[in-house]
Amino acid sequence: MENLTCPSCGAALPVRDPGLPYSTCAYCQTLVRRGAGKVEAIGTVATLPADVSPIQIGTTVDRDGIAATVVGRVRWGWSDGSWNEWFLRAADGRAFWLGEAMGMYMLTSEYPAVTTVPAIQNFAQGNPMARDCTVKAGGKWLTASDIKEAECLGSEGDLPFPALPGRTMTNADFRNAAGDALSVQRDADGTTAWLGVWSDLAGLKPGNLRQIEGWTMPKALA
Repeated sequence: MENLTCPSCGAALPVRDPGLPYSTCAYCQTLVRRGAGKVEAIGTVATLPADVSPIQIGTTVDRDGIAATVVGRVRWGWSDGSWNEWFLRAADGRAFWLGEAMGMYMLTSEYPAVTTVPAIQNFAQGNPMARDCTVKAGGKWLTASDIKEAECLGSEGDLPFPALPGRTMTNADFRNAAGDALSVQRDADGTTAWLGVWSDLAGLKPGNLRQIEGWTMPKALA
């Protein structure tokens, strides 16, 4: 792991994924952009609100042939709560997001659906996504189950975009009875779609989980 120095406080700034341009200093919450041989501070990230997630930077998952490690996190808030989006990188360079809310997880990789699925293309053009909308992605039929406006509450680790206060997105989650998952997200940078599966924690075969006071890790995960 390469180490850089935070340009704001001088603390060590671990580089967990050199392919990602943004990193948050764990000491002063400075968001750092690196590249072209230089490191620069571009803002201050909001302090992450406390939560009780067993996932942490460095947690590993192994599901359906996907073996990847958590290198960053964004916490999103909406009118009725908040959730985590963990960014993971596999050894072969593939990128994944692990959404976490209320003890359930959605592990996805990017799906080029914006130009191939009419409902998502319409959404990408700025139109609303209808609840119960059904789409076909990756040969699977999925139905929209959750659509919400969200705002960035904070971030940590290495990320592909600047998770600064004020960043917002519209998020639409899809699912089917087989456990398939699709997440479509629209923000100022455009629209992306991410296809994968819903899972409980045990189904991810996680490693290096965070120890939480008062929580006994199930034997299957220890």
